[in-house]
Amino acid sequence: MSVLTVSQLNFYIKSLMDNDSNLKMIYLKGEISNFTDHYRTGHLYMSLKDEKAAIKAVMFAGNASRLKFHPEDGMRVLVRGYVSVYSVTGQYQFYIEDMQPDGIGALSLAYEQLKRKLENEGLFDDAHKKQIPQYPMRIGVITSPTGAAVKDICRILSRRYPIGEIIMCPVQVQGEKAAQQLTEAIKRFDRLRCADVIIIGRGGGSIEDLWAFNDENLARAIYSCSIPVVSGVGHETDFTICDFVSDVRASTPSAAAELVSPEEGELPRNILLYRQRLEKELRLYLASARNKLDSISSSKVLRDKTELIRTRQIDMDMLSNRLNSAYKTIVMNNKNDYISLSSRLDSLSPLKVLSRGFTVVIKEKNMITTAKELYMGDEIRVRFADGTAKCTVNEMEVKNEKI
Repeated sequence: MSVLTVSQLNFYIKSLMDNDSNLKMIYLKGEISNFTDHYRTGHLYMSLKDEKAAIKAVMFAGNASRLKFHPEDGMRVLVRGYVSVYSVTGQYQFYIEDMQPDGIGALSLAYEQLKRKLENEGLFDDAHKKQIPQYPMRIGVITSPTGAAVKDICRILSRRYPIGEIIMCPVQVQGEKAAQQLTEAIKRFDRLRCADVIIIGRGGGSIEDLWAFNDENLARAIYSCSIPVVSGVGHETDFTICDFVSDVRASTPSAAAELVSPEEGELPRNILLYRQRLEKELRLYLASARNKLDSISSSKVLRDKTELIRTRQIDMDMLSNRLNSAYKTIVMNNKNDYISLSSRLDSLSPLKVLSRGFTVVIKEKNMITTAKELYMGDEIRVRFADGTAKCTVNEMEVKNEKI
C-alpha cells in the first residue's frame, strides 16, 4: 500500500476534473454573493448560489476586462466556464470565462450602473450647467465626417446663422476607438479655446451603435470642459450618458444645430434693436460733448489768449517766493545748528582745558595719566596752553607717600 502526500492527492483529483469533458464547458446560472474585486490583479472572486447550494468561483483579469458591467452582490448572472481544483487548498471551484446578466442585457446594466455612479457624484446637476451663448461666433462640431449628422448640422447652421464659423473635428462615432477620439476632441477644444460652443453627436442606432457616448472618460471630459457642450446623439427616444452630463441635450443633431443658432428672423430684429440703442446712446454722448465744448470755448482763457500766460506767470512767481523762503529757512536752521555744535565741540577741546591751568605730562611720546608710570630721573615734557617745558623727575609722592 502506497502513502500519498496531500499535494499528490490534490493533483490527482485536479487531473481527474481537468480531463472530464463534462466539466470543461459548463453554463451556470446563479446569484452572486461574497463578491471581491482585486483592483491590483484585476481578478474577480465570488460565490454563485441558488436556493439550496453554492460554489466558489473566480474570473481572471483577462476575462474580467471584457465585461461591460460591474458585478455586484445579489446580481443574478449567466456564466460560462469550467470546473477545476485549486491544488494549494484542495478546493474545487468554478472558473468563469464569460458572464452575462440574467434577464437584462450587459450593456443596459452597464449603462444604468454608470448613470447611477455619475449622478451620485453630481455630474448631472443643473448647478454645473453652462449657458449657451446667444450669438456664438465659432461653433465646434464633433462627429463623423461622412455621416448624415454632419450634413444636417452644416446645412442648418449655414441657413440660420451664416455668420457663424464652423470648426469641424472629425472622429469615429462607433467602434473601439470612438470613445477615446470623442474624449480627446472635447479636451482639444477646451485646451485650444477655439470655439464658443460645441456640438457633439451622431445619428440614430442601437445601444451598441451609440455605446461610445456612454463612456465614463468622455462624460468626465464634458463635465470639466469650460466651453458649453450641446449633445445631439441618436433620435429623440435615445438617451446616453453624454446627454445627461452635457450642458444642453438636443433630441437629434439637427436640433442641436438649431439650439446653438438664433431663430430665423431673430437676428435681423436684434440688429435693428441694437442699432436703435446705439444711435440713441451716440446722440446723448454727442449732446454731452457739445455742452462741454461750449462751456470750454466760452471760458475767459480761450477768449483772451494772454490770460493763460498771466495766470501761469502768477503761479511761477508764487512758487519762486515759496522756494526762496524755504531756502532761507533751511540755511538759517543749518547755520544755527552749526554754531551750537561748534560751541559744544570747543568746550570739549583739550586746549580749553589747558587754558584753565591744567597741564599734560608726556614721557617718550606717551601721555602720563598716573604717577605710578614715572620713576626717579625720568625726563618728561609738560604741556601748557602756551608751550611746553622739559623736566626731570627728582621727587615723587604716590598716595601721600613720598618716594
